[in-house]
Amino acid sequence: MKKLLLSLLAVSALAFTTQAQTEKGNFMVGGDVELNSGKTDGNPKSNISFSVVPSVGYFIAKDVAVGTGIGYQFNKYYNYLTINPNTGFSTKTTAFVVNPFVRGYKGINDQFKFFGQLSVPMSFGNTKRGDVNGDNFTKVSKDNNVGVALSPGFAFFPSKKFGIEFSVNGISYNDYNAKDANGNDNGGSKNFNIGANFFAPKIGVQFYL
Repeated sequence: MKKLLLSLLAVSALAFTTQAQTEKGNFMVGGDVELNSGKTDGNPKSNISFSVVPSVGYFIAKDVAVGTGIGYQFNKYYNYLTINPNTGFSTKTTAFVVNPFVRGYKGINDQFKFFGQLSVPMSFGNTKRGDVNGDNFTKVSKDNNVGVALSPGFAFFPSKKFGIEFSVNGISYNDYNAKDANGNDNGGSKNFNIGANFFAPKIGVQFYL
């Protein structure tokens, strides 16, 4: 499955400032757009996963920002049975995403800074199941996910208004639960993860206003 990961950020025409990027009173504007598309063995149709979560932060003190991201997630998968593909099914999930965060920077100089971000990612959506062709969907569950994540990163500032970021997953905890169409519990999971893959960082950009 091919994966395309983009980090796209909204640009604002607010007042020009000569302050450093992370000074008190400044804003940072960013966000994530992620697209995954591809086929698995035996599936004639492509699975697709898409999310867009723009974010904005405000520096309440020098090198300390608080903010949130708000966005949308969509996934559509096809499940085929090798013996009899006509008995397969499709699954579609949609979710509203909220991701409040606190971020602190530690500068090496004006162009290079380390940061740590504590976030509380949340998503609220539903899952629908359809036929093998990806039609006739029926709601099967209401899904809620709440987590906590601590992620380290590194930022390079080629200018006072623009930063390129490299971050990795650090420590995270997720609590997922689902209810069926009648409001009954439909399973869930709790996951704790620790560790970082420095060979597969997340790459993004931020605008500082």
